[in-house]
Amino acid sequence: MADYDLILVGAGLANTLIALRLKAKQPQLSLLLIEADEQPLGNHTWSFHRDDLTDSQFAWIQPYIGYRWSGYDVRFPKLHRTLGGGYFTLTSEQLAAQLAESLSGQIMTGSPVKALSEHSVKLEDGRQIFAHAIIDGRGFRQDKSMAIGVQAFVGQVWQLTAPHGLTRPILMDATVDQQQGYRFVYTLPLTDDQLLIEDTHYIDHADLSLDRGRNNISEYAEDQGWQLATLLREERGNLPITLAGKFTRFWSGQPIAASGLRGNLYHATTGYSLPHAVALADEIADMSCVTSSCLRLLTYHFSRQSWRKQRFFRLLNRMLFLAGPATQRWEVMQRFYRLKAPLITRFYAGQLTLWDKLRLVSGKPPVPVIAAIKAIITPLIK
Repeated sequence: MADYDLILVGAGLANTLIALRLKAKQPQLSLLLIEADEQPLGNHTWSFHRDDLTDSQFAWIQPYIGYRWSGYDVRFPKLHRTLGGGYFTLTSEQLAAQLAESLSGQIMTGSPVKALSEHSVKLEDGRQIFAHAIIDGRGFRQDKSMAIGVQAFVGQVWQLTAPHGLTRPILMDATVDQQQGYRFVYTLPLTDDQLLIEDTHYIDHADLSLDRGRNNISEYAEDQGWQLATLLREERGNLPITLAGKFTRFWSGQPIAASGLRGNLYHATTGYSLPHAVALADEIADMSCVTSSCLRLLTYHFSRQSWRKQRFFRLLNRMLFLAGPATQRWEVMQRFYRLKAPLITRFYAGQLTLWDKLRLVSGKPPVPVIAAIKAIITPLIK
């Protein structure tokens, strides 16, 4: 006998959006969201560009948006540029409040999972819970079938002593010391005197120290003339940047339905996961067959479609990570941001045309040609 129609294991972004979408479209289903930590959604910030979502997707995600801007800036040693278009941010605190209101009594926190099967969840305290279907959304799963780089970051939200003067986000400020690899500072102006400042590194391994990130943020704020008063929040993370992989082998190690990073659902180059999470939530909410076998099949095919669509992005990642010195990776990104704005928009949305792809690899390359060819053709997975 099943205790629930569906159990979502891991209360991260993807499973939270699935639960909220199902609650809106199939309210008759009995749901349970299980999280190992003491609160759902952790301590994170998720952002997206307006053109990353369809009109219908944007319509239902709007109530969860915490901040919005009409453009953003990028800064490189030889390029400062402002780009238009909507940019939006959700925070874990705001989304958790919406989740608590919509799924009151259907969230179990502080409950680490020991084992999963098609129809049961065994908790570390010995309890076992049964359901007709289960979705695994416990974060990225390291596997030898994937060659991965890392986008490592430390972010802090600061109350300043005076207004900062920014009117839009700085998505990348790569004028900073590059340190281990491609480094930039990401800044979101949350209010007139509050900022999220995030020290971000594209590096080979997840070895960015917390102290280094904190020091980098402090030094950057000082360089910008911002006087930090009170630390309101801190977050850190390591996002996978896919260079190559064996998709079928990866999924053979995932016997039940998977969402979010667990299901390899993210933009291969930027690490942005919200557009994939929104699209998957829509797909699942429209299903009439909410069983483990149906959900496993759906999430597998959804992930495979995304994998095939992002082949070109993985090629670009190999050029970024393998074709030149780590501290010169910023030159690749500087060249990219000189391109026309519509192409940049389609890049973030994962909707590159054939002409876009040709444009990205044409002209004077920012990395040595021989090294670029070697990065493309060298097998990374045995």
